[in-house]
Amino acid sequence: MKALLQGQTAIVTGSNQGLGLEIARQYIAHGARVAMCARDPRLLGLAADGLRASSSQDANILAIVADVSRPDHVARIVATAIDAFGTIDILVNNAGITGPSGATEEVSWDEWMRTIEINLIGSVLMCREVIPHLKKQGHGKIVQLSGGGATSPLPLRSAYGTSKAAVVRFAETLAHELASDGIDVNAIAPGALNTRMLDDVLNAGPEKVGKSYFEKALEQRRSGGGSISGAAELAVFLGSSASNGITGRLISAIWDDWPNLPPRKRQLAETDVYTLRRIVPGDRGLDWK
Repeated sequence: MKALLQGQTAIVTGSNQGLGLEIARQYIAHGARVAMCARDPRLLGLAADGLRASSSQDANILAIVADVSRPDHVARIVATAIDAFGTIDILVNNAGITGPSGATEEVSWDEWMRTIEINLIGSVLMCREVIPHLKKQGHGKIVQLSGGGATSPLPLRSAYGTSKAAVVRFAETLAHELASDGIDVNAIAPGALNTRMLDDVLNAGPEKVGKSYFEKALEQRRSGGGSISGAAELAVFLGSSASNGITGRLISAIWDDWPNLPPRKRQLAETDVYTLRRIVPGDRGLDWK
C-alpha cells in the first residue's frame, strides 16, 4: 500500500469510535502522525491504546481529551498537537452527535442547541484555530464530515440536519476564502453507516424519529449499512496530495467516482458539480417566466 500521508500531521476530532476511529486508523496506516481527540476519556484511551498496539509507530499517536464546542479546549488541542508533532497539515472535523429526535417545537431546546454547538460551532472553532498555521506553511487540508439532512429535509431530526447542511455550506465558503493559500477544504457524505448514531436513532424509537425513518434504520442495521472503511478511504484521499486542487466540494463516499477525480480536477473546478445549489424552474424543464 502506498503511504499517501507519509510525514503528515493530522488532527481527527471525534476519533474514539466509529468513523472517526477508522479515519485515525487509516491515516496512521498511511504514515501520518495523528492527534486524536474526543470528550470521553475512557473510550478515547481505549481507542488510542488499540491503535498503538496494532501500529509500529505508536509515537505517532496522541490522544487529547477535549470538547470541540469550547474555544479553550480547541486552543489546547491545536497547541498540544503542534507541541508534540511540530506542525499540522490536515484537520478532519468528524466530531458530531445525533441530537434530539422529535418535533422541532417539542424537543429540548438545550439539546437542540447542543447539537449545533458540537456539529457546527465545533467545526468552525477548529478551523479558526488551525487555519493560521496552515496559512503560515502555505499548504493544508481541511476535511469536514457531512451527514444525513445536508442535501434533503430530515423531519423530526431538525437539529442534526440543520447542522450538517450548515457544515457543507461552511466548507464551500471556506474553500473560496482559502483558495489562494494552498489550502483545500472539502466535505464528505459518508453514507448510512452502522455507528453510534444509528443506535441513537433506533433507541429513540418510531414515535420520535417517525415510522418510515425508523424502518429504514432497522433495514440499515440488518443490511450492515455503508462501508466505514470506504468513507475513511475518501478521508485519506482528501487529506493527501492526490487531491490537491480539489476544493469546495461535497463528495459522496458511496455514489461518487472520487478515485478518478484527479485527472478531472480542472473540469471540476469549472462546474458546480458536488456542491449545494438552489434549483430553479428551468432546471426541471419548467418555463415559469
